[in-house]
Amino acid sequence: MSERTGIFAGDDPFVIAQDWLAAAAQTEPNDPNAIALATVDAHGMPNVRIVLLKQIEQLGSGQGAFVFFTNYDSVKGGELASAGKAAFVLHSKTQQRQMRVRGLVSREDGPAADDYFASRSLKSRLGAWASKQSQPLDSRASLLADVARVTAQYGTNPPRPPFWGGVRITPLEIEFWADGAFRLHDRFRWSRATPAAEWQIQRLNP
Repeated sequence: MSERTGIFAGDDPFVIAQDWLAAAAQTEPNDPNAIALATVDAHGMPNVRIVLLKQIEQLGSGQGAFVFFTNYDSVKGGELASAGKAAFVLHSKTQQRQMRVRGLVSREDGPAADDYFASRSLKSRLGAWASKQSQPLDSRASLLADVARVTAQYGTNPPRPPFWGGVRITPLEIEFWADGAFRLHDRFRWSRATPAAEWQIQRLNP
């Protein structure tokens, strides 16, 4: 434990995660909150794609979650709902750090999702209604026709679609990784058996 100094110091992994994301936001040229989200289908085949991490919830006493938003009817939405678990990595090239997370999935489809949806640009909100995410598409022209249709239907204040909202990942494992000289990287893993259990912290070999 005494070795966890500097960027690894602290008693709450969500505070550390917030600090690391804030540091990345100062140096990354684009999308410092981009994460590679991994899911698995019903046959055990993995999928991975980039999404934007929109919130790190810090609730105190080592409790919190990571939140992003998506179409629940998409492939990722279906796999998240089916498995109830997911993993992601946030890699900051400029900071030479990685944050790896594995945990349990739940939906955030209440007021928080409404507020975030309302904060998006109008075109993004209309696009969320028009896109049947992950489904086959005849042509871009047909997609634009759907955008025109929902624009005529909802105007300048479209409500949040019932199939669109937040996904909360409550972690059972968080690993903080920082580049080290001669590839002797620093790695600390926070793990717990359940969301209510106390965190156990281990230094890992590079």
